[in-house]
Amino acid sequence: MNGVAPAAFDETPVSAGEAETLFAPLECETGLLVAVSGGPDSVTLLVLLAEWARASGRPKLHAATVDHGLRSEAADEARLVETLCQGLEVSHDILKWEGPKPSSGLQLRAREARYRLLTARARQLGDAVLVTAHTLDDQAETILMRLAHGSGPTGVLGMRARSRKADILLARPLLGVSKARLLATLRERGLPFAEDPSNEDRRFERVRWRALMPLLASEGLSARRLATFASRLARLEQAVEARATGLFAASLLPAAPPSEELCLDLAPVRNEPDEILLRMLAMALARLDGDAAGFARLERLETCGLALAAALRAGLAMTRTLSGYVLSLRRDGVLRFRREALRRRGVHPAS
Repeated sequence: MNGVAPAAFDETPVSAGEAETLFAPLECETGLLVAVSGGPDSVTLLVLLAEWARASGRPKLHAATVDHGLRSEAADEARLVETLCQGLEVSHDILKWEGPKPSSGLQLRAREARYRLLTARARQLGDAVLVTAHTLDDQAETILMRLAHGSGPTGVLGMRARSRKADILLARPLLGVSKARLLATLRERGLPFAEDPSNEDRRFERVRWRALMPLLASEGLSARRLATFASRLARLEQAVEARATGLFAASLLPAAPPSEELCLDLAPVRNEPDEILLRMLAMALARLDGDAAGFARLERLETCGLALAAALRAGLAMTRTLSGYVLSLRRDGVLRFRREALRRRGVHPAS
């Protein structure tokens, strides 16, 4: 085996002292809603959080289980969590995904429904923080999946310890803890949990990556190594983003003519690295649209941005289209954005 033994081989139960450190960032919140499926990860999170929340001054803890209505066993699993919550004196809700289920993209739609139900319940609880049991292993799988999908540096950072779902704060306090350690914690306490058979269904991409993890770990690419790589990349990402943000603010021209929606003076930054110019281009699109999900794929952003960067350095004029906008670069380095005219019958207006 190359390198050190993979982190997944560590089966030390999570101690109360370690839980104090893991949950410390949650101490100042007014309320917490922990998502509990009944599986080992979320059950461990529930038990550790319930013990932690008993101390004076800690936020009020609530729990919720989503029954997607996809398996007959799901209702029993939800009741198992309900019984566990009663013993822990934690209020619990069973949230049901009602209505017809899609025939394709089921896992994605189920995930969207789950977060929709959970964030709605968190909102009812006074904007409680939603707490999920994503682990070190989940983080590693996410990084690998995003790499395979062609994500850039931002995507390869993986899941964040704190992020937002709609207007609700989402916390993942167990991102640095392996599944093996959570299982060891449950075994030590003799607590019951459910096994979801979909976690072994190789039709799902995440399951296929999970099956590859032991082989990757044997070559030194363990979940811990992948997470460490993501944290190092995050430091670089922070520096690049800060530089691009400052230059974007300085390059933004205050008043664009009516036919343009945004103008940047890129002449002072023509010798910046390509990545900085690409970030500034993405920031301009974000300012125009306000919807990052609607942007062009990274490959198209790179193709357009690198062509504009080359023209900028050569002092050439150039026009490109990207994400519904016409980008016109003048010889003096001013880049103008205007919304692309509607096409009729598949014919581009420029033709």
